[in-house]
Amino acid sequence: MIEEKIREALKKVIDPELGVSIVDLGLIYDVRYEAGEAEIEMTLTSPGCPLAPVIDKKVREAIKEVPEVKNVTVELVWDPPWSTGAMSEELRAELGID
Repeated sequence: MIEEKIREALKKVIDPELGVSIVDLGLIYDVRYEAGEAEIEMTLTSPGCPLAPVIDKKVREAIKEVPEVKNVTVELVWDPPWSTGAMSEELRAELGID
């Protein structure tokens, strides 16, 4: 499934402040793919994140690794707001977050 390939590519995108994958952080809310077009719905850890342009660029670069994707749209959303509950279980355990 192409969406899974996209998610795998996005796992390589590391949040520059926290040093962990944006997928494990739970920043990726949705991945849609149809006929060469990928749509990524994501958030950031805070609306005022100064690294938003850097993360956006890295997301677009990572998706270029998926040959089926010809065009990508990245939509930043703030609802629902990100929380540590969105992190993967593995990352929460690693950081000692219940």
